[in-house]
Amino acid sequence: MIVRIGFAPGAGELPGQDGLTALVQGLEREGFDSLWVSERATSEAEDPVVTLAFAAALTSRIKLGTAVMTLPGRPPALLAKQLASLDRLSGGRLLPAFGLGLRHPAEQQAFGVRREERVALFEEALPLLRRFWAGDEVTHHGPRYHYEGLRVAPRPVDGGFDVWMGGASEPELRRTGRLSDGWLAAFTTPAEADRGRELVLRAAAEAGREIEEEHFGAVVPYRRGVLGATAGERLARARAVRGPARPDEVVPDLESLEAHLRRLIGAGLSKFVLVPLDRPGSWDRELAEVRDAVLSLQTVRGAGLTTS
Repeated sequence: MIVRIGFAPGAGELPGQDGLTALVQGLEREGFDSLWVSERATSEAEDPVVTLAFAAALTSRIKLGTAVMTLPGRPPALLAKQLASLDRLSGGRLLPAFGLGLRHPAEQQAFGVRREERVALFEEALPLLRRFWAGDEVTHHGPRYHYEGLRVAPRPVDGGFDVWMGGASEPELRRTGRLSDGWLAAFTTPAEADRGRELVLRAAAEAGREIEEEHFGAVVPYRRGVLGATAGERLARARAVRGPARPDEVVPDLESLEAHLRRLIGAGLSKFVLVPLDRPGSWDRELAEVRDAVLSLQTVRGAGLTTS
């Protein structure tokens, strides 16, 4: 199993120009696999595509992921062009992962969708994205989108993407199995990760599809010291679908992060996105300490670094 470890700044508060520069250059220097950014239209965080374009210009190796990008409310043809353009300009480094968007009225208002229509929009849009990326001349007349012989360019470097999806509820996991190429869990226990992976694989098999063994991962928050009140509230919101869990099962401290990742690897996950719950005072120091704590688990290190 190939284990890869990426990194993300805290959701809702990207570190600004200087901080983001230090973060992405540090990830490349220390041998991390990837940078991931989430999407919160109504927060202070910058737009994910703009952020990843900025990061691409500062780096040459690390992959660039969305964890996760809201799909319902975005025009598929324009989104296909936008993401393919970013992929080509970054040398084929884009890793798109999509979701329904936050269960929050303000977020749904920002994207111009009602909560009850998000699933239908998602299921109509994702196959259209794949067709546009493949270079097809798309004719489609659906409930929301209508195209007549439309082709968009450019295409992604590899002619398409392995599209990952997030989600935790049973319907979300089944949808992941039917439509996606990989599952990115979040705020999950090892036992939940194991059950979720099995459900995704079963749904994929029922749909006549296969998902590669190494296309299962997780967003893994970690903490320094005691879990604070604000972080505890965020954890509770993120766990709303699955119910409460002990903080150490979901949010390990840095000293126990390696053991936590080993348990997730034992549950069949191999791609990890680490997220500090508290903004670091120095990204250089933070990344060096996280490197020392867990990067020995990564199967392939960055260019010029040793392979473990």
